[in-house]
Amino acid sequence: MSRISARFAELKKANRAAFVPFVTAGDPNAETTALLLEKLPAAGADLIELGVPFSDPMADGPAIQASSVRALKAGMTLTKVLELVRRFRKHDRNTPIVLMGYYNPMHKYGTARFAKDAAEAGVDGLITVDLPPEEDEVLRLPAAAQRLDIVRLATPTTDDARLRTILDGAGGFLYYVSITGVTGTKSFSEDDVRAAVARLKAGSGLPVCVGFGIKTSEQAAAIAGFADGAVIGSAIVERMAEGAKVEEIVGYCAELADAVHKARG
Repeated sequence: MSRISARFAELKKANRAAFVPFVTAGDPNAETTALLLEKLPAAGADLIELGVPFSDPMADGPAIQASSVRALKAGMTLTKVLELVRRFRKHDRNTPIVLMGYYNPMHKYGTARFAKDAAEAGVDGLITVDLPPEEDEVLRLPAAAQRLDIVRLATPTTDDARLRTILDGAGGFLYYVSITGVTGTKSFSEDDVRAAVARLKAGSGLPVCVGFGIKTSEQAAAIAGFADGAVIGSAIVERMAEGAKVEEIVGYCAELADAVHKARG
């Protein structure tokens, strides 16, 4: 059983949703990211989504776009992202890490080499937002050979026919994009997301995590009441941009985790 599957099995047994924080690797520098990764599990992170900075992050809103710019200016590369994961695995063997990014850096690295190095570093899954299911064989096959999960995205516009395509080759969990738009720019309708998550869970059998529109503890708790996980990124990244210290970010994440973990009573 993969780390991702094992974690969701534990959470299901405890009747609890996952708190999934997103941080951009290298924002504002590699050392800060390393320290933050080290402290997040104790703060309540059940899985960690680690953003791979890219110059043209088309799915991301202003906050995460800016974090990519800061990380790239600080010298972060895909190779260094994997180094951060290796460093994390020296003291944490259980918390799943999913890399979220764009295909260009992986293509440049070489997909077979990247999948091998990522697995050896301790990565558990990949979200490649600009590589649709019809085109992702170039990454999906090397990833499968290394037992890396390809986490697919579903959106408010995903119909049943499209969902079947998305599920073919999907692993780990489904990431439901709660809004039509980029990260951190809109609020979601709880009733609409609840209905969408129910449909995705019935059709897939995979855990469903929700992201892109969660900004507050109250929203995180609402999502955690019916989804398998709540992904919070922009709200965390914005605090990084404001110069918050690692301890302050960890404290904020602990508040979010507490809200998620208590959502079901």
